[in-house]
Amino acid sequence: MTPQDFYDMLRRTYATSVPHVGELGIELIRVDGRAVEARLPSKPEFLGDVEHQLIHTGVVTALIDSICGLALIAHIGKPTRIATLDLRVDYLRPSRPGKDLNCRAECYRLTEQIAFLRAEVWQNDPATPVASGMGAFMRTARPGEDGRLSGLI
Repeated sequence: MTPQDFYDMLRRTYATSVPHVGELGIELIRVDGRAVEARLPSKPEFLGDVEHQLIHTGVVTALIDSICGLALIAHIGKPTRIATLDLRVDYLRPSRPGKDLNCRAECYRLTEQIAFLRAEVWQNDPATPVASGMGAFMRTARPGEDGRLSGLI
């Protein structure tokens, strides 16, 4: 399987392999070894504060965690079991309903067991993010064990 075949397979199967990704409606825009970009279409049920019309921060966190995980798998280049060790999200401005959330994540450091990723989420303009995130992920497969696409995160 070529790297491009692997990225295409991830794009096709990620939402069904990780059920909450499909349930949220995350759409993958770009998947390659450098970064993953995704869009989360706006839904009224994402509101956490109806009175002030603010999207729940948990939706933003789930998007960052999911796209960071996929960016790690794409960076490694083969199915690999991973787990989130640490995830820090800084909320920079409110997320408003009626506008999709966009996310870009990349792996910037990979060791044999731990990976470090960063992500940004925006609505209208990548230059004005609504949140940024930093995460540490652990590779959980035993040496020599093949990963499976289901249960990656």
